[in-house]
Amino acid sequence: MQRRPLTEKHYEKLKEFALSDLPLEACVCLSYDPGEILIQEDMPIKYLYLVLSGRAKVCSTTPNGKHLVLCYYVSKGILGDVELMADANTATATVIAITEFECIAVPYQRNAAALRNHVEFLNIIGKELAFKLITSSHSLISASLCTGEERLCSYILHASHNGIFRDTLTDTAYSLGMSYRHMLRLLNQLCCEKVLEKSACGYHILNRDVLIRRAGNEGGL
Repeated sequence: MQRRPLTEKHYEKLKEFALSDLPLEACVCLSYDPGEILIQEDMPIKYLYLVLSGRAKVCSTTPNGKHLVLCYYVSKGILGDVELMADANTATATVIAITEFECIAVPYQRNAAALRNHVEFLNIIGKELAFKLITSSHSLISASLCTGEERLCSYILHASHNGIFRDTLTDTAYSLGMSYRHMLRLLNQLCCEKVLEKSACGYHILNRDVLIRRAGNEGGL
């Protein structure tokens, strides 16, 4: 993680969230490398994050240590809004950077009360939470109605970085709601069809267009 002071660009972003008029304390710009953890489930919340760029996955961990991917964020939005509105001091999920990830970090404990009393910001939070609810509903529909191949291809497209998919396969199968064996059969089939290529570091995407069509997401990524 790299920490930098805010620049004029960051203050413009604060205006988008109606926060430029608040005396927010100790805000910084934080940058994360792929694989770094921003927020750890069940650990104290340090920051409310305003996403500037990059992609991260939001996971929930089961008692047996498996990760269930709840959703992805792509270059926008707020992280920590659920905890803020629930008046929670610990994180409800884990957030891990998939790509290089940059955000404005607003210290949570110092500023929580001011944020909850800022009507314009609360309206933005309401829209964020509504969007997340809609996204969650779409994910549930996808899990119920889409084929295993469609779900796997969509997952690979979201989780890949620089054309390489390297997520833990057991966690991937768990998140997709399919058996590990069935998922391996689908991956092997995609490799046989030259859509993917397996290597020591993961699965390289050889034909992104085909992967998008198989995911049923033409134009959506």
